[in-house]
Amino acid sequence: MTEPTNTREAEDEARVHATAVAFRTRSRRVQLLRRLLPVLIVVLAGGTLSWIVLRTVMSDVERSAETPREVTLENSRFLGQDAQGRGFVVGFKRAVRDPQTGHFKLVAPALRLNLGGRKVTTLTADGGLYNEAARTVTLGPNVKVSDGGSGFTLVTPEAVVDTRTGVVTGSKGVQGSGPLGTVSASSYAIYEQGERVVFSGSGDNKVRGTINPARSNG
Repeated sequence: MTEPTNTREAEDEARVHATAVAFRTRSRRVQLLRRLLPVLIVVLAGGTLSWIVLRTVMSDVERSAETPREVTLENSRFLGQDAQGRGFVVGFKRAVRDPQTGHFKLVAPALRLNLGGRKVTTLTADGGLYNEAARTVTLGPNVKVSDGGSGFTLVTPEAVVDTRTGVVTGSKGVQGSGPLGTVSASSYAIYEQGERVVFSGSGDNKVRGTINPARSNG
């Protein structure tokens, strides 16, 4: 009868030993996890924080790259040539580049055409807009066109200059005066960078002019 009892005791001891071993194993795992868990929390939190900071910085950089900057020029000028190789210069007191359109808003512009030619045409105004892509300069208000060769002066609310051809046009009315007389019209066009001027009328606003009598030398 002692052998079965000893056998049961041995089996019980084996189960207890196995249970103890399993408990110690679990205990070591729990202790290891307790030590690792704070480290993992710190690492994950640090990684999350770093990602948030990185995304914030990247977003700022992307916004800065996508946001065009406003460019301002003071007391400067633009130089160019038309299709015939005739030079022109657009001077100004200030030019501010629109970041959305790329156009330059001009303050106190002065445009000179036919540089080096027989007579230079000068246009001045209170303001203007230089569209570099379309190669146009729109001047106004209070535009004054001076022909250095003939002494003729035009006054008009607006002048549109095609810098590719050197042609100046306006359709908001014009008045002119010079040694030969006066003229008024609803629209005008200046060709060959000031060499030729054409006046036009429409409806009741016809072309009107006066001619000064020739002065005799006697």
